[in-house]
Amino acid sequence: MLALLALSQAMTPARAARELLQLFVTQPYLELHTGPGRGYPVTQVVARGESVDVLFRRTDWFKVRTERGVEGWASARELTLTTLADGSPFQVKMGDRAGFASHRWESGVFAGDYAGATLIAAFGALSITDNLKIEIGVSQYTGNVSDGELVEIGLAHVFMPEWRFSPLVDLGTGYRWVQPKATLATPVDRSDEVGYYGVGARFYLTRRFFLRGDFRKYVVFTRTNENEVNEEWRLGFGFFY
Repeated sequence: MLALLALSQAMTPARAARELLQLFVTQPYLELHTGPGRGYPVTQVVARGESVDVLFRRTDWFKVRTERGVEGWASARELTLTTLADGSPFQVKMGDRAGFASHRWESGVFAGDYAGATLIAAFGALSITDNLKIEIGVSQYTGNVSDGELVEIGLAHVFMPEWRFSPLVDLGTGYRWVQPKATLATPVDRSDEVGYYGVGARFYLTRRFFLRGDFRKYVVFTRTNENEVNEEWRLGFGFFY
């Protein structure tokens, strides 16, 4: 029993090593930096015909390990010049127009106006398809009469995601917390369920960055059954990865 356990433990590192992606250098050499960026010095080069194992990725940089066990960072653009074990080229989703049209995650920040109050917001999104995304957002607004916070989740449909300027529509729900401002009496904080729908657009800037603007209408389902309808516009920067 102890012998089987020892054999299993000995095989575990070998199995993990085999699961790493192995790439072969086809150019004269591959430069390895000490960190994930051009500002880090090059301390190692990998010659043509040698291989590296990919450990993990950070934005457009990959940490790799050479056949001699030396670790370093290689740019995604240089790794696109390597090949897999079967000789096919290694493909990387880059921070470019192609990545803007098809990516997994995105996030960003906004500034704008909610029902006459100053708004700041942040969002994150997961792509189900290139056109359809699940979005979550948090926002805070400050007005003359009250301050408040919004937390929401919804769906966004992007038309023509491959275009540099791509319109979208969104629909969702969430909660709003309001802190009224008062001087004569202690105000009572209030929370209400909300629903929203809106239109917007994205505009690709460069690398992984884009502009986004939204116009939304919020329906606030108050406890008095007298629903509020508020308008919001916002503009900000996004980042995809």
